[in-house]
Amino acid sequence: MKKFIVLGVLFILPLVAYLFFASGVHNFAKLPVLNKAVGNLESFESLSKEQISFDKKVTILGFLGKEIYNKQGNAFNLNQKIYKKNHGFKDFQFVMILPFGSENAAKDLLNELDNITDVSGWKFLFGTTEQITALFTSLKTPHRLDSNLASDYVYIIDKDASLRGRDGSIGKEKDVVHGYDASSVADLSNVMEDDVKVILAEYRLALKKYKADRKEK
Repeated sequence: MKKFIVLGVLFILPLVAYLFFASGVHNFAKLPVLNKAVGNLESFESLSKEQISFDKKVTILGFLGKEIYNKQGNAFNLNQKIYKKNHGFKDFQFVMILPFGSENAAKDLLNELDNITDVSGWKFLFGTTEQITALFTSLKTPHRLDSNLASDYVYIIDKDASLRGRDGSIGKEKDVVHGYDASSVADLSNVMEDDVKVILAEYRLALKKYKADRKEK
């Protein structure tokens, strides 16, 4: 009997503990909507010349600014911690906003990222100072663009073009989270990674439910 108890402690309890912690702080909740009125991308021109929009896409939105090389480390952090783990999700994209004149620098960064992983989900869009400022302002966050039209923060935009984040009702810290600091590996690993999993799981569950309903009909 003692032997079975010992075996149970050694094998069952660690498994239970793993499942508990792996579930995350809010894996079974929806990521709150913080703003339903985010601007659109229609006025921006993409590096690939394709039309990019928030419609029916889960988007990670970032602002790399005039001096893109200053934010190159942020891009690599995002690529390693968020993009590589989730780019298999068909409707997932990274949209980086830059001012006109940064096209060649963006191509260089895209080539660097391409040496690491498939970059088909990375989209670089260009606009005027006014267009970039208007889009950023529409997010309605406490953050600010710097003098180069750049920010360390990136944002989760859902398929309805709404800003998602934390409204203080989930997690241990009870903080409101509008965006995620791409210069901080800890912020990406401890906060953003979990939130991206939540929103992608939300859409996966919705898709499964839709397919199940179709079969019943």
